[in-house]
Amino acid sequence: MIRVLLAEDDATISEPLARALRREGYDVVVAADGRSALSEGVSQPGPDLVILDLGLPLMDGLDVCRGLRDAGVFVPVLMLTARTDEIDTVVGLDAGADDYVTKPFRLGELMARVRALLRRGPETPSRTPGSLRMDVGARRVFLHDKELRLTTKEFELLRVLMREEGRVVSRETLMREVWDSWYGSTKTLDMHVSVLRRKIGDDAQSPRYIATVRGVGFRFQNDLQD
Repeated sequence: MIRVLLAEDDATISEPLARALRREGYDVVVAADGRSALSEGVSQPGPDLVILDLGLPLMDGLDVCRGLRDAGVFVPVLMLTARTDEIDTVVGLDAGADDYVTKPFRLGELMARVRALLRRGPETPSRTPGSLRMDVGARRVFLHDKELRLTTKEFELLRVLMREEGRVVSRETLMREVWDSWYGSTKTLDMHVSVLRRKIGDDAQSPRYIATVRGVGFRFQNDLQD
């Protein structure tokens, strides 16, 4: 059974959300503060997915997320936030979150995000030569033979782009393949591309890897220089 850690201190949110998750067949553990969430997250058996409120007491969601990643826990993290500022969202993604939902949210949308994070597409080895390479089976990415730490969504986004190397991948295709849906806004996609570019040392103005094709999408081009 898939185990979900729900870290939320507001009972009016955590209780109905936990019920909805259990109706889907998930085993749900609820943590009401950040310290408990981190403890549950690193325990064995660990969760398969973490739903993490940004504004937790005792330890905020960003620190919990960083703590999980530092402890080697790389399961998908879906962050809940009442903040709508883009800077806060980017900081959350930098901390290791895979996706985010702003409050108030529609339960149907959140459950769709949960299913998308838990779903894995077919994995075939990447044979792309160059300074950036991916081992899809092991879910590892290397830049100049140094392993990069990517979140689940960053890995999936890069996997699709590298699979279609040299071809333009539309925003709609990326949203459908990586997020398993089309919500009418690509803000989430743009933020993930921005964070991914920083992690691989790319420059949006003069890209070596991920080029923006205005009005269409993105094109991956591997840099062959050492």
